[in-house]
Amino acid sequence: MTLTISFEVFPPKTSDGLQALTDTARRLDAVTPAFVSVTYGAGGSDRERSFEAMRAVRAAGSTSIAGHLTCVGQSKRDVLAVIERFQELGVDHVVALRGDPPGGIDAAYEPHPDGYRSTAELVAAIKSSGDVTVSVSAYPERHPQSPTDTHDLDVLAAKIDAGADQAMTQMFFDNDRYFEYRDRVRARGIDVPIVPGIFPIHSFPAVARFAQRCGATIPQRIVDRFSGLDDDLATTHEVAADLAAEQINELRVHGADAVHIYTLNRSELALSVCRRLELVSA
Repeated sequence: MTLTISFEVFPPKTSDGLQALTDTARRLDAVTPAFVSVTYGAGGSDRERSFEAMRAVRAAGSTSIAGHLTCVGQSKRDVLAVIERFQELGVDHVVALRGDPPGGIDAAYEPHPDGYRSTAELVAAIKSSGDVTVSVSAYPERHPQSPTDTHDLDVLAAKIDAGADQAMTQMFFDNDRYFEYRDRVRARGIDVPIVPGIFPIHSFPAVARFAQRCGATIPQRIVDRFSGLDDDLATTHEVAADLAAEQINELRVHGADAVHIYTLNRSELALSVCRRLELVSA
């Protein structure tokens, strides 16, 4: 089965970081990804950095770009202005997200008084703007603020009903959680692609903390693989690449034909995963 790869990068805060992102995007282009998604900050300077990052990725090769767009902290007018900027930049794929509250993932979400109240409303607005592909998020182990699995699927269904073309998952490390989730999604009558989101573990302590906040389970067998490696970056890199490739190969065997890799702007680790999957061109 042919496997399609896409990557996520984030906007750097410095000009040196922007050049490094251009280099990263150029290296990732060797995989011929379906697209590279660029994360988004709603504030003025953060928003401009997102646009600069999109231009940098565009300059690095022929890769299609997906721009992230969130509801948090923005009026409907602000959102429409961003969609117009995307169109000017030639971006015709949007990753529509509610976004984390300013107080963090655990804080209560409060919509902007003049903004969209939900991701479903945001999706509908994006789709009404023209011929745009829209991706949304999905959560194999449930969004941290969803009270039940049923509620979580209701939210996903609303986004799909609003016009979303596919969903990309939050990171997960236990494929059984993804398979169970995919079965529940299909049983709910949702038939769009549910693309697995893969997070190579560049630093086990850092990723373990982040996973705990997001509610992502790390199986003991993975914990054991990283035991004693906190100060051994080279071996951590090799183990991380091996594990991510193993995870993707198992997903592939069970019907996944696309994966989205969260790179943290670390091209070498992402490429090491792709080399193990024999996806890197000359």
